[in-house]
Amino acid sequence: MNEIAIDNQHLFVAIKEIITQAKQIAYRSNNSILLKMYWEIGKLIVEDEQGGKAKAAYGKAVLKTLSKRLTLEFGKGFDERNLNNIRAFYLSFSIWNALRTELSWTHYRIISRIECETLRMQYMEYCIEGNWDTRTLQRNINSQYIGRILDSSKNTHPTAAAIVKDPYLIEFVASFLGNSYNENTLETALISHLQSFLIELGKGFAFVARQQHIVTDTSDYFIDLVFYNYYLKCFVLIDLKTHELTHEAIGHLDMYVRMYNDLKKGKDDNPTIGIILCTEKDDTIVKYSVLAENEQLFASRYRSYLPTEAELKQLIETDKISWEFQNNSIEGAGSM
Repeated sequence: MNEIAIDNQHLFVAIKEIITQAKQIAYRSNNSILLKMYWEIGKLIVEDEQGGKAKAAYGKAVLKTLSKRLTLEFGKGFDERNLNNIRAFYLSFSIWNALRTELSWTHYRIISRIECETLRMQYMEYCIEGNWDTRTLQRNINSQYIGRILDSSKNTHPTAAAIVKDPYLIEFVASFLGNSYNENTLETALISHLQSFLIELGKGFAFVARQQHIVTDTSDYFIDLVFYNYYLKCFVLIDLKTHELTHEAIGHLDMYVRMYNDLKKGKDDNPTIGIILCTEKDDTIVKYSVLAENEQLFASRYRSYLPTEAELKQLIETDKISWEFQNNSIEGAGSM
């Protein structure tokens, strides 16, 4: 009886795998057909609209009439709002080959609202690489995910600055933290919401350890959080602080990174990156500390809530200036 059960289990697993693969292929095929249909409809709408003399009024009238007729003929899916989405979709992606059919219509409906073409293409790529669902995509657009990356340019050889953000937004732990918390509570909250934190960290991150123990000849040390980034092929150490940046915190992180390179880094790994997550930064401390000379060390602020658009813009602009100054200082030191 047990042998029969085992054989049945193998049969079940094999059939399940076939069905799952077939469903995935069917979904990708159906999604591609749907996107192509919407793209071609959008193309016809835009071309017809551009042929009208009074474009704005003409287009609005046509969509209203078209919506009524298509809805009577085919039912749901062709109301005036969706026709506007279809039109925006084509205007945003007028070259069919630029589309990636891994993303759904809802993904493209969200991305099409982004005015900047470069940002549209970047969000499309990040969305695919990170396997973002539509809710995550919308959250990351609202939180200016790409704008918060220190260096979001497409370099042939990605640098540490291409994965580091400022600020980091961890609003998903807000209810866990409460009004008053310490570093251990913050660490526990991030681990409890690890999937969300990995998405916020960015592409290529894998969790390695919490409170990783490092032993030297004379002392024991514990690193708050350790990750590995497989794009940069290096370890990333994160030191959590519930206060503003200090020289002491920078010194500790610098020591941790040096020890990690010496004791933990493999021969095929690139140099370790260190990030201090703190509540605030002082530009003077950044300027006159090892942060100004070490391109592997970073200090980033975090917010346990979603800032307003104006506040977020100010935070990003302030840190871009600080990072550019730090980057110039490093380049200047290297040329001496």
